[in-house]
Amino acid sequence: MTRTSLSTADLRKPVVASAAVREFARGGYHGTTIADVARAAKISPAYVVKLFPTKERLFVTALETCFDQVVQALAAGADGAEDGSPDGLLDAMGGAYAHLIADRTLLLLQVHAQSVADLPEIGEALRAGLREVVDFAKARSGASDEAVQRFVAYGQLCHLIVTAQVDAVPEAWARLLVEGIRHPG
Repeated sequence: MTRTSLSTADLRKPVVASAAVREFARGGYHGTTIADVARAAKISPAYVVKLFPTKERLFVTALETCFDQVVQALAAGADGAEDGSPDGLLDAMGGAYAHLIADRTLLLLQVHAQSVADLPEIGEALRAGLREVVDFAKARSGASDEAVQRFVAYGQLCHLIVTAQVDAVPEAWARLLVEGIRHPG
């Protein structure tokens, strides 16, 4: 039997990526330093730079980690769907996504990524993550292009409702936006 042992770097990368998700979600790209991520990962900033040579690369890794978790949640939602129709699968995926973003960390990271998508490496990673979500939703559900577009549009509406706390506003315009959208507490 052959054993593969992981290097210290291979073991540390997921820890640093997880810390980067949390720190960038909290402070955004511009408000978070490599030292902040290092402190959260309980390693030195120099070691973070050894693993991820630039702040952009670190942010991209956090974003890739985020989208991996999103697709895993969508898959779990689809796997647990009671209705196997394309719309039923998309609805179950949407419910799973709503539960995933209830703690706001992944949601806020995506919002921060959108705000710095003009940085080429980050914009490319954001588009790659969105492509992964769209391709997964389309392939797994078998839904029409229009249904998948609506699914993603509702996801973005969920982002707006949660980040702007629209669901706490009692006015008619807010009720119109929130109607039929699920947001676990």
